[in-house]
Amino acid sequence: MSRIQDRFAELRDMNRGGFISFIVAGDPSPARTINIARTIIDAGADILELGVPFSDPIADGPTIQQANERALKACTNPDKIFDIVHEIRGFSDIPLVFLTYYNIVQKRGMEKFYKDSADAGVDGILIADMPIEESTQALKTARTYDIDQIFLVAPTTSDTRLGHILEHASGFIYLVSLLGVTGAREKISTTTLELVKRVRPRTNLPIAVGFGISTPEHVKAVIDAGADAAIVGSAIVNIIQENLDDENGMMEKIHEYVSRMKQGAK
Repeated sequence: MSRIQDRFAELRDMNRGGFISFIVAGDPSPARTINIARTIIDAGADILELGVPFSDPIADGPTIQQANERALKACTNPDKIFDIVHEIRGFSDIPLVFLTYYNIVQKRGMEKFYKDSADAGVDGILIADMPIEESTQALKTARTYDIDQIFLVAPTTSDTRLGHILEHASGFIYLVSLLGVTGAREKISTTTLELVKRVRPRTNLPIAVGFGISTPEHVKAVIDAGADAAIVGSAIVNIIQENLDDENGMMEKIHEYVSRMKQGAK
């Protein structure tokens, strides 16, 4: 079993949901990313998702787009991100997931990208703009390096396409809670809860819901609907953005926020 599978098995044994934190690797700098990751882990996150900075992150809203820009301005590249993962592995065995775009994988070479990811200690990879229909090579390479290949499922995903995704995905299914891009929202839509209930009977894979989740009540709602975890990114990245000149304050606020959000998963 992978670290991702082990973590979800532990959560199920405890009869509780999981909390997945997302940050952009290298935002606002590679060194500070390591401190942010340590803070998130100390606050109790179950899985840490690292965005690989990209110049055209089409799935992301303004908050995470700006985080990508800050990371790129800090000269963050894939080599530095693998170094970040090595550093995190020096103090934690938390499951780590990359969220990236196909251009980055292709430029490095798929074989090398997956090998370097595995060597660094990455457990799962989600390529946001890679459709299941074009994933044959990625799935084969992921199996070679014992990496979970994670896919997005949206409210518009057809039943036929959903079946194809569920047949090939591993780690967990990432449910996109709404149409549009990432970003904190005020409430969870009924469409989100309906999507969880639609997917839940069709798979034993863990289901994690992301896009728009920002409060403990959101976390509780998706888990009560049948999801195994909630994913939060923009709300955490907002804290980073609002405290760029106050690192101690940034860490305190991230720790408090992640701790509070995890309470919604109980």
